[in-house]
Amino acid sequence: MIIPKRYIWLLLATLLFACKQKGKEIAVSDFFKSQDKSGFALSPDGKSLSYFKLEGKKQNIVVEDIASGESSQITNLSDKKVNYYTWVSDNELVYYKKDGSTRQIDVFIINKEGKNERQLNDNERSRMRILKDQLIDDKYLLVSSNKRDSTVFDVYRLNVRNGKMEMAVKNPGNITSWFTDAKAKLRLATSSDGVNETLLYRENENQEFKPVMTNNFRTTISPVAFAESKPNIIYAISNVKRDKNALVELDCKTGKESKVLFGNDSLNVVEAQYSVRKKRMAYVVYETWKRQKYYLDDTVKRFYEKLDQLLPNTDSYIVDRDKAENLYVIRTYTDRNPGSYYLYFASSGTLRKLADVNSSVQPDELSEMKPIRFTSRDGLLIQGYLTLPKNKAPKNLPMVVLPHSGPGSRNGWGYNAEVQFLANRGYAVFQVNYRGSSGYGKEFNAAGFKQWGLKINDDIEDGVKWLIKKNVVNPKRIAIYGSGFGGYIALNSLYASPGLYACAASNSGVINLFSYLKSIPPFLKTNLQMYYDMIGNPVTDADYMRQASPVFHGDKMNVPLFIAQSSKEKWINPGEVIQFVKELKKRKVNVTYLEKPNADYQQNTAEDRQRYYMALEQFLEANLKKK
Repeated sequence: MIIPKRYIWLLLATLLFACKQKGKEIAVSDFFKSQDKSGFALSPDGKSLSYFKLEGKKQNIVVEDIASGESSQITNLSDKKVNYYTWVSDNELVYYKKDGSTRQIDVFIINKEGKNERQLNDNERSRMRILKDQLIDDKYLLVSSNKRDSTVFDVYRLNVRNGKMEMAVKNPGNITSWFTDAKAKLRLATSSDGVNETLLYRENENQEFKPVMTNNFRTTISPVAFAESKPNIIYAISNVKRDKNALVELDCKTGKESKVLFGNDSLNVVEAQYSVRKKRMAYVVYETWKRQKYYLDDTVKRFYEKLDQLLPNTDSYIVDRDKAENLYVIRTYTDRNPGSYYLYFASSGTLRKLADVNSSVQPDELSEMKPIRFTSRDGLLIQGYLTLPKNKAPKNLPMVVLPHSGPGSRNGWGYNAEVQFLANRGYAVFQVNYRGSSGYGKEFNAAGFKQWGLKINDDIEDGVKWLIKKNVVNPKRIAIYGSGFGGYIALNSLYASPGLYACAASNSGVINLFSYLKSIPPFLKTNLQMYYDMIGNPVTDADYMRQASPVFHGDKMNVPLFIAQSSKEKWINPGEVIQFVKELKKRKVNVTYLEKPNADYQQNTAEDRQRYYMALEQFLEANLKKK
């Protein structure tokens, strides 16, 4: 048949529309590409910009002179990875080398020209934490270390010039955290008896610490900064005598709140920013379905209004700033855009783009992340997110339920490579902030204690059935997949919600709560009773913990399973998982087992991620999409 010329353009337009409607399948490697540049930071004087630069499998630190644009690589690592660094003066940085196979971290100092590199720790069995990222008298760093006793962290003055460490404060055995003021003076500490936490305070370093208040661990009191113009006052995020976090002024002499700077019965504060230069609080961040700012300083409000004009239709936050608060590193993002990094010059109101987080994915090809809410069977309001495949009707879809890890964390609105990858493959992606998740108040968080495998699973099951009732998903084509605690939930759901899932996938998922508690490292032993209250006591709650541990219920699992782990896992027993897989296979359960090279949920390299997600994709394709 000959098509008249006048109809050719109409036919082409129709074909193009059909292709667009179908949606483009994006390569796995594009979703999980490693960032070429990341970890941007500014020197205190604002003259230098530093960042991680990835070349092949090597990640090193680069320092750029902002005025000239000239840059140089200051580290040259091949055997270990730099996983953290910080400026400690205008000219020097401290960085951590991490060996992926152990908990060992080596700490080094180096100048911005890449010279005078020296290792700061020498005890392979100990850990070191920098308490304040600034040099005192041009030679001392205040650090905490468990070199004396592996179970506790003492405070030391570390001389970075000769490597000597002098103990500043000896930990009596119950201090779990230390806090300094803006001048690097140690003024606050938190002690714990395993269940109750006490805030300790001193006016100066010549005094002894005295208790301010004691609360159950379910109560939050997180110091933000010292009010330099008000003696004995600190700014803190607190839910003392309230359900939701608020930003308060706390009088450390009386232990009472002197002022509530921001508080709301329905809004939960998750972050607060203090301006060291202006010596006042700038804003708080509260989180509902999105993170939003409430400004405490009109100049800061105008600052962000200017950014919104320069960077429209995107969310942004400050990654770093110089001491004068003129130069800023800004990060942007949306639910469909991994975002970018910018250098912002406040004095001129201009931006310089530094890098894209991932330029291989295009936002208009990705899916919108929508907030959802439903009521659980016992009347609790549960919230989360639903991401639907692009250009598909929201009806009778295959779905992947994606429980978050944690459990004391939550899903949040923003770009999530896993979510977008699964949606791009045609699956609806359901993320549930089940009871026990953070961000909804301490009552909601505590509602998840000792409910692993019980009401936590009920919340997820109720959400799935809610979507089935709305005809959004196909009840015969639902999978559940997670990492860490999310992987535990995936395995647990197979016998807690029998018949609901067509298949399940677990990445580094806990299978035995008894083994999990045994894996807690020595320096967290002071929190053991807290873990018992949240998870269960292996002596008094043995029956519950056995019921909630997937390893004892393999006989109830009959759907295809994908299990990934590393032999280097720290929080689970790899041998136990392998035996679990063998037992399942003996029962003729279809199990895909993947051995990962490193104990990292997201995998360490782009090659590792591609291997992992291609295997997951094939598993879901065979057991869910084609079902």
